[in-house]
Amino acid sequence: MDARRTLLEVFDAALRAVDGRSATRVALQARIPHPVSVFAIGKAAGSMLLGARDALGDAIESALVVTKDGHVTPELRRFARTTIVESAHPLPDARSLAAGALLVERVRALSPDSFPLFLVSGGASSLVEHLRANVSLDDLRALNARGLAAGWDIGRLNGERGKLSLVKGGGVARLLAGRAALALFVSDVPRDDPDVIGAGLLGKVAGIADDVSRVIVANVDDAVRAARDAGSARGLSLDRGANRFDGDAAQVARDFVAALRECAGDGLVWGGESTVTLPPRCGRGGRNMHLALAVARLLRPGERLTILAAGTDGTDGPTDDAGAIVDAGTLERADLGGCDVERAWREFDSGTALEAAGDLVHTGPTGTNVGDFLIGVRHSAAHPRVL
Repeated sequence: MDARRTLLEVFDAALRAVDGRSATRVALQARIPHPVSVFAIGKAAGSMLLGARDALGDAIESALVVTKDGHVTPELRRFARTTIVESAHPLPDARSLAAGALLVERVRALSPDSFPLFLVSGGASSLVEHLRANVSLDDLRALNARGLAAGWDIGRLNGERGKLSLVKGGGVARLLAGRAALALFVSDVPRDDPDVIGAGLLGKVAGIADDVSRVIVANVDDAVRAARDAGSARGLSLDRGANRFDGDAAQVARDFVAALRECAGDGLVWGGESTVTLPPRCGRGGRNMHLALAVARLLRPGERLTILAAGTDGTDGPTDDAGAIVDAGTLERADLGGCDVERAWREFDSGTALEAAGDLVHTGPTGTNVGDFLIGVRHSAAHPRVL
């Protein structure tokens, strides 16, 4: 069995387990009031709306979808009474403000007999925004750029975003003014906290009671379980991490490689989200590509380890690739492909090095977003089933 193909198959099984469409469809099997007005926001917004359509059909009288460029399927575009907005990510732009204004307008205009259903996934914090008075788009973009450059974790970044916003930090929940609603979340944040997902669009507001039911329908732990099951079906024992990984990508790489070398089974599966601290000028890539190249730089010549580092949404930072699969030959292949790997590492140009090595992973939009994934396998004389 080819190690790279095995990792891709295991990763695919993990993605299918947290697919926004199926997770939303299952969650909506319980009866909710009709008619329904849907507000789907985030990278998985399109797939989550498809799941709502599967479950509710014509009971949906209107839908607003705000998602990232390139994440809209032809099937979604065929639905009547559906407004689709493709917006900016990872940095907000004028489209984010327009989408936020439309969201506020639609929530305020809800008819008394329509039940609000919110479908929220990661990416929402950049895709929609409605700013406080005296806050400009430049202020917002500067905050986002500063947070990304400094390697802030998602909790801190979303907390700072909420200070500038009328819709973050529970702002949309506040707009509901106490009316009943259901919010389903595909979570990409630590502890799966609705107050953090999408910068807390549907989070609770301190001191204000609401009637919003908040349900997590998919998270990275679900994906890790599915990956382990997929490995088992292929004869592999994959251990999981005790906790979700976080922190600096280079340190995560060191921890993962050390654990992979010592694990009792055939490999490891970790879920979580790393961070990177970017220089003022950087090259191509995202945190998963940087993590993957960090792993490749740690592997010993001839060491028989193969590791996948990828984002479950199918994109890594501002790129169209999910991440990469690396092994002990990655650096040599990159060098033969004409890339100075050490320059690429210093300049956060990991994507260029990994493309030269032929190691990038491209899935396209996946219909989910539960954070990042690390899968590693060992293959040796003691484990001949992975070659």
